[in-house]
Amino acid sequence: MDINYELYKVFYHVASTLSFSEASKQLFISQSAVSQSIKTLERKLDQVLFIRSTKKVQLTPEGEILLRHIEPAMHLIQRGESQLLDAASTGGQIRIGASDTICRYFLVPYLKKFHEAFPNAHIKVVNQTSIKCVELLESGQVDLIVVNYPNSYLSNVSSIKKIKKFHDVFIANQDFAELKGKKLSYQELSKYPILMLDKHSTTSEYLREAFTAHNLKLLPEVELNSNDLLLDLARIGLGIACVPDYMLKENDQLTPLMLKEPLPGRQLVLAQHDSLTVSQAAERFIEMFTSI
Repeated sequence: MDINYELYKVFYHVASTLSFSEASKQLFISQSAVSQSIKTLERKLDQVLFIRSTKKVQLTPEGEILLRHIEPAMHLIQRGESQLLDAASTGGQIRIGASDTICRYFLVPYLKKFHEAFPNAHIKVVNQTSIKCVELLESGQVDLIVVNYPNSYLSNVSSIKKIKKFHDVFIANQDFAELKGKKLSYQELSKYPILMLDKHSTTSEYLREAFTAHNLKLLPEVELNSNDLLLDLARIGLGIACVPDYMLKENDQLTPLMLKEPLPGRQLVLAQHDSLTVSQAAERFIEMFTSI
């Protein structure tokens, strides 16, 4: 039987994400090419593998059977590629999952340092939310992740290393000058327009729990999936943004607000599965955090 690896790779990414558009992004091909590959595979197998609708994509029972066989095969191929790409201590491949904020404001200096030390190593960064990154780790699509903690989705991950403490802060521009130097209660803060990350984030869970602890329901004015956009909106006076303190720069027109009870501190953690073999490159990268 003629086996076309590319068709099954496309099937795996669509089945894993249940999204033709997300699969196209992961594979760096057009959405129409993804759709055509699935149609070709369905004709080849004489089976319908997906139920398509305008709202969502679902696996058929036949598609679920195929995924149970394809998924472990893809993991074996990925591990084989990783081992073959290893070239002693100066080569190999490392796959890292992290959010845009963590990459930009924390990881970049470490990636630069690692690249300078191991120029032949191939670095792949997968940009997703801290929640999605855990899913990537559990499915074997990345070697390690750097995510926010506490994170309820990390319960099944066997190895977690705390690498940075940080605090979330509420910040505002001069339109809220009357709040500068004043210690606010959560009740007082809730009366102002709050700008925060959307509900599909660990930060949203964390903030809602903090307000719930004070018997308050957090009703944000704006919910976005980018901390940088939150900063931009705060700069033009649309509200009070909540972001990690490590994003703040000196001489910014934004002022951190004081709370009577500061938000509980959080941490960035590096997580990996002890049961999964990582490349030598990944091991070298992890070693960079041993002194933190």
